Amino acid sequence: MSKVIAMIPARMGSQRLIKKNLRELEGVPLITRAIRKCKEAGCFDEIWVNSEDEVFGKIAAEEDVYFHKRPMFLGDNNATSEEFVKEFLECHECTYILQVHSIAPLLSTSEVKQFTLSFINSGCDVFLSCIEDQIEVAFNNKPVNFSFAEKTNSQDLSPMQRITWGITGWKKEKYLETRKNNDCATYAGKVGFFPVNPMSGHVIKTQIDLDIATAYLKIVC
Repeated sequence: MSKVIAMIPARMGSQRLIKKNLRELEGVPLITRAIRKCKEAGCFDEIWVNSEDEVFGKIAAEEDVYFHKRPMFLGDNNATSEEFVKEFLECHECTYILQVHSIAPLLSTSEVKQFTLSFINSGCDVFLSCIEDQIEVAFNNKPVNFSFAEKTNSQDLSPMQRITWGITGWKKEKYLETRKNNDCATYAGKVGFFPVNPMSGHVIKTQIDLDIATAYLKIVC
């Protein structure tokens, strides 16, 4: 039987917004919001907080989820997701891992559930959340989804898929197999995309980002 794990990464060190995972949004720390969101989604066999700092272990215990203490060297600014996801997967049995970022607090519970179920049923090795931007996009001064030869109505354009990283899914076996070969596992195998609400991709990296999220929730709630 397939086992589905939610893994919430939470590094203590952050440069632009100090201790950002502990910052509060409407009175609730970002890390706590992510844990509760995963619990409410009801689609995970286990939920783990992944951090180098014991502070997050206490929060995980208070919220009745598991805590994985990664090595300290995987908690600094030089550590990549390729490294800490691999280390986590080597320690825990599962078929699918869903990385749910606490710094994307506007990602809804329903989107977490729909994303997870869609991934499991997709046959993909990798599942990426994205925002579909249906607007003219250029790269290095060259059109990507339109032509300089004519004006195309926006509704007729092919949407660009902007990856959000708010939630990402991988098959454990494919991920570890790829890392064993020293190749990039983040995009290894069959890749699928799942569109989310444009505001769901809003990521908290600065105080302004947090202020925007606070203002948005006041409007929608």
